Amino acid sequence: MIFRRAIVRLTLTYTIVQLLLFGAFAIGIYTFVTGAFDFDAPPLESAGTVDAEQSFATLRTGLVAGYAILVILLPISSYLMARSALTPIRRSYELQQRFVDGASHEFRSPLSVIQGELELALARSRTPAQYRAAMTKALDAAEGLTRLTNDLLLLTRDNSDELEATFEPVSLNEIANTVARATGANVTVVETRPVLVNGSAELLARAVTNLVDNAVKFTDGTAAITISIITNGKAAHLAVADTGAGMSEAEAAHAFDRFWRASESRNTPGFGLGLPLVQQIITAHHGKATIISAPGAGTTVTLTLPEYQP
Repeated sequence: MIFRRAIVRLTLTYTIVQLLLFGAFAIGIYTFVTGAFDFDAPPLESAGTVDAEQSFATLRTGLVAGYAILVILLPISSYLMARSALTPIRRSYELQQRFVDGASHEFRSPLSVIQGELELALARSRTPAQYRAAMTKALDAAEGLTRLTNDLLLLTRDNSDELEATFEPVSLNEIANTVARATGANVTVVETRPVLVNGSAELLARAVTNLVDNAVKFTDGTAAITISIITNGKAAHLAVADTGAGMSEAEAAHAFDRFWRASESRNTPGFGLGLPLVQQIITAHHGKATIISAPGAGTTVTLTLPEYQP
């Protein structure tokens, strides 16, 4: 509704301004042309005089006809111009609304846990062990809120220039091996040679950690997870592959959407921000993230980054 009214107002503005400009232009042309002809001079019976008067009449008719056509056509063109101008703003607004709606929904769950545990603790007496269990549950929910808040701040931050100023050569091999050791799962790193990229070691480690955590989360815990690092001398490719349940093509198309979660993962802990964060980080490093998945065949997410050139 907001954008409909905005389109109408902008269409009217475009139309009025263009009609006024054309009207002023038409009046100026007619005044300039007729100003060179002296209508107060004694009439002369000549073909030239008659032709001039006929030309003026034709000019007036043409200008009036052109103005009438513009009155019909300009609102249409103005509407198309207004819609084209507002479309990017509308898309941005819709994305912002979805982001706010998703964030509000994700905040509600941990807040409900904290509120529920505190209300139960105040409603009746409990043993010290019960109080400890309630406080532990509330603390876990609060930590989840902290992680969610940090993720949201990272997603909404637009300081790519400032971030790029801090870039330095980073070893993808070190990141992959560090993440594999920290995960404690069945993670294998496949590497052929040392690969360096220009970027933030902390953020790139965060991206790889998110991919491995996702792979662990959506497998049975014993499925093999592989981190592969290859390069062609210009672009470095880090791929995290698992042998889990996988996703359909339609689900994979939404994997990088904020707060989106596949139907099979609705009951799995998380906020649906892991892959969007990965994409945000990799985009800030002038790279791209792609996903290949199939039901029953697992999922592979590949990060492509420019290789560091000394």
